[in-house]
Amino acid sequence: MLRQAKKIFEEAGYPVESIRITTQPFSEYIQGLSRQQALGFFRAYDELAIKESFDPNIGPAMLRDGDDPAQVGLLGEVLSTTKTLEASLVMADEDGIHWNSIRAAAKMVRYVTEHSPNSQGNFNFTATAMLQPYGPFFPGSYHHGAGHQFSVGLESANVVDAVFAATSGKPQQAADELTKALTRHAVAAEKLARRVEDETGWTYMGLDPTPAPLREVSIGAAIEKFTGAKFGSSGTMTAAAIITKAVNAVPVKRVGYSGLMVPVLEDSLLARRWGEGAYDMDSLLAYSAVCGTGLDTIPLPGDISEERLQRIFGDVASLAFKWRKPLSARLQPVRGKTAGERTAFDDPFIVNTVIQPLR
Repeated sequence: MLRQAKKIFEEAGYPVESIRITTQPFSEYIQGLSRQQALGFFRAYDELAIKESFDPNIGPAMLRDGDDPAQVGLLGEVLSTTKTLEASLVMADEDGIHWNSIRAAAKMVRYVTEHSPNSQGNFNFTATAMLQPYGPFFPGSYHHGAGHQFSVGLESANVVDAVFAATSGKPQQAADELTKALTRHAVAAEKLARRVEDETGWTYMGLDPTPAPLREVSIGAAIEKFTGAKFGSSGTMTAAAIITKAVNAVPVKRVGYSGLMVPVLEDSLLARRWGEGAYDMDSLLAYSAVCGTGLDTIPLPGDISEERLQRIFGDVASLAFKWRKPLSARLQPVRGKTAGERTAFDDPFIVNTVIQPLR
């Protein structure tokens, strides 16, 4: 089904970066399995994903705050010993903030930092807050439905770049033109998704028009063209609000974050500005109040404490719950690295940068 969908989109002129499978939640997999059986199963699934060239997501280890935290411990072992599997944990929903889940997430991040190659296992994990199911973006994607459903995510930072380059310093014009540009592509993508639905019998759940970046296709560079200054300078929040307003005005069936992604280590310009100290976690949390997806791929010193990680996760969950908006936290402590040192990740999707001190 996914390969058929990819063909339909590419024939229409839209390159497909990846095809992805989000399964039932992690906790449902491991029921009745011993630790060794579970680890063996996930290693086999990891190998299958590599062989068949798809990105696999095995869902949240804790959906509710009353779920067993031991499941998160097992997930840490899985993420430390596999290459492609991605997963999450829900740290806030309509019922409130999940403090047990936050503690479990911090403990797991510390474990994966110490036990995965180059501490890269945490790149495949995020803690989500107020994020609804069926979103296409990883690692936060999840569902607990019937299956045979699909969604579509756009990587359209280049669209924002083109509009902002032409409307620099003109907020209303930028908002209007960006809405038109994003709408044009989103409507076209939804038309293709409906065709996939008709031809495959799978149910279309929606589209996330968040303009996700990818290395040199930079949302940070797009914002700098609008502000005429470094990302993190005055005007950055205005640009973020314009993007979010345009995304929310797109007249399609929307799922997922539907906002602005600022993934520090997945965007070349954002990684460089982080290394320069142009912005920090507090900046990103401030931007997340009007847009954003929270704290995404944040490089941290390897000796960061479990307690400090809890506080960071808690801040994101508190902001998301307060404003009833989807946010997430993907934190990347680097074993053996301290503030002022450069990361040394070995992954084509990660841009290395300088670790900044914690405040």
